[in-house]
Amino acid sequence: MKKKDLILAGGILLLAGLLALGLYLRKPENGNLLKITVDGEVYGTYELSKNQTIPIETSHGTNQLVIKNGKAHMEEADCPDGYCKKQGSIQKVNETIVCLPHKLVAEVESDSTLPDSEEDAPDVIVK
Repeated sequence: MKKKDLILAGGILLLAGLLALGLYLRKPENGNLLKITVDGEVYGTYELSKNQTIPIETSHGTNQLVIKNGKAHMEEADCPDGYCKKQGSIQKVNETIVCLPHKLVAEVESDSTLPDSEEDAPDVIVK
């Protein structure tokens, strides 16, 4: 190998190492809200600080989501595969529990990630 090849390989390895370190050191924040959507429509938004059981009854089926100690998990679901119950607890921003047969998504959000009003929302142009 030539000297320039070694410099190029070293630069690529250094860049990859810096990117990996940046991803490793970035810790996702804990969320404080749980947004549940069914069939793309918002079913409800719940605070993770309040221990509660949320029954979700739709035309697709029934689920029961539990919020306890700042974490949320799917406790009951009458879907055929039951995969949503196996997904575990969520508490960090952007973590989700998905029940595909029931078209249900539960996602952790934070007050700081939600716009306060339409003026704070990002401007979007769609063609």
